[in-house]
Amino acid sequence: MKTVRIIAALSAALLLAACGPKTVIDGTLKDKADAPVIVKLLDVNKYQVLDTVKTDASGAFSYKPEIAEGCPEFIYLYYGDRKIASLLVQKGDHITVTADTLGFYSVDGSEESVLLQEVENDYAQFISDMARLVNAEDADVELSRRYVDYYRRSVRYVMEHPKSLTSVPVLFHRVNDGLAVFDQATDGIVFGSICDSLKTVYPESRYVKALEREATRRTNLLQINQRLQDADEIGYFDMDLPTLAGTTAKLSAAAAEAKVVMLYFWATTDEQKLFNMDTLIPIYNEFHGRGFEIYAVSLDVDKSAWASVVRGQQLPWLNVCDTRGNTSPFVQMYGLNTLPTAFFLVNGEMDPNASVSDAASMRKYLQAKL
Repeated sequence: MKTVRIIAALSAALLLAACGPKTVIDGTLKDKADAPVIVKLLDVNKYQVLDTVKTDASGAFSYKPEIAEGCPEFIYLYYGDRKIASLLVQKGDHITVTADTLGFYSVDGSEESVLLQEVENDYAQFISDMARLVNAEDADVELSRRYVDYYRRSVRYVMEHPKSLTSVPVLFHRVNDGLAVFDQATDGIVFGSICDSLKTVYPESRYVKALEREATRRTNLLQINQRLQDADEIGYFDMDLPTLAGTTAKLSAAAAEAKVVMLYFWATTDEQKLFNMDTLIPIYNEFHGRGFEIYAVSLDVDKSAWASVVRGQQLPWLNVCDTRGNTSPFVQMYGLNTLPTAFFLVNGEMDPNASVSDAASMRKYLQAKL
């Protein structure tokens, strides 16, 4: 009997340890009784609605998010369409939020959430200042000065907080749809440095993995720019690869005829075939008539499998295949680490600052360039 009790006690202890401390967000929405508060999660580049909670007669509400150990989450509280609080929540946090419907709030119980609030306030002030100065006298000079000041503050912030996830949104802040704050090719060094630091703390975080992808992209572009210093005047590595018709197609020929060429390295996986149908074909049909072309380089070693997909999906752009796969010299030349990977040539020159990660950003980019 004593043995049974010991085993039961150990089992209970292990169960409690597995469950760990609960994560709680307790809030008050001033002067709003029985009001809906929408809880959203930032899923890298889109919001996911987690739940809607109701305030009580005093405006109080409570929510218990499921947070994995070692994977803090960016969680946002909304009242209607207005964001009323931004939180960076870790497992076991007990956060207290007091907010109003205008977006002013205070937060206790989470140092990371306090840092996030400071970061967002500074960014909002910067965007407001830039908008206000657009039509001012000597606008270009003042806008440039404000941008440089904010850029330097941002660099200083991420370097002083290399192991805080609040550095991630800072690195992705934008001045407008066409200009990122970290817009220089050499900023890839900053991305890589912060990513390496965050991976030591949060290796499984979705945000760190997204940062790693962007850091890799920027590092590859920086390497390409360095290589291009010794390349031909066209500013990119040309290629002349086989087509379905048995001829070859040159990248430089496509760049000479089109205003914008998307150099697209891919392979015939199910995910990339779906991307062709859901994203690339609609965008190609929308912008091809305005001067957009895709030069799609398959790195499939099985040429017949590639040909079957191109014919089956009726891919309308320039399709070529490099059956050398990972041993292709272009893998090293273009610094390819993952597939798919895309680069953009504008008016015959490589655009090192193109930041395109999904259909929406691709449309914005093409609308700006065509």
